[in-house]
Amino acid sequence: MNPVAPSLAPDFRIRAARPGDEQAIIGLIAELAAFENLSAQMQATDERLREHLFGPQPAAECWVVESEGALVAYAIFFRNFSTFLAKPGLYLEDVYVRPAFRGRGIGGALLRALGRLAVERGYGRFEWTVLDWNEGAIRFYRSLGAEVLPEWRVCRMEGDRLRAFGDPTNAPPAKSST
Repeated sequence: MNPVAPSLAPDFRIRAARPGDEQAIIGLIAELAAFENLSAQMQATDERLREHLFGPQPAAECWVVESEGALVAYAIFFRNFSTFLAKPGLYLEDVYVRPAFRGRGIGGALLRALGRLAVERGYGRFEWTVLDWNEGAIRFYRSLGAEVLPEWRVCRMEGDRLRAFGDPTNAPPAKSST
């Protein structure tokens, strides 16, 4: 599959990631983590990525942009669900274009290809988050027609906090009905 937008230069190709791309994708993820000052949180490995993208029960999908045999961008996404629409949606976890390749239409083409995928699959929404300090990305997303929803906040539990929360022995005592 090559869902290339007409505006994408012919030397760039959007394709679904495939086994063997893990190391290059991990490199791109590490670049994104560094850009977001989150390298200390980076725990992704080739093995984990392989399992969750290409294993028997994939948790996500990944599309990459290739130029002259090298991966220069990626998008990792998965299906979510809107109860209000009673329809699935496409949630974009990450999108990243190497700095040297920005300004060439790669990011826009990748997002438009994912938008087309959402429409083809009958999804009701295409959503993602953006860090509030990343004004360049916010301007870019708005230029594509995306609405930035300032009233929504991401809630997260991970690591030790998630393990403690999910531990049945840590559950609060049931309230008495007497």
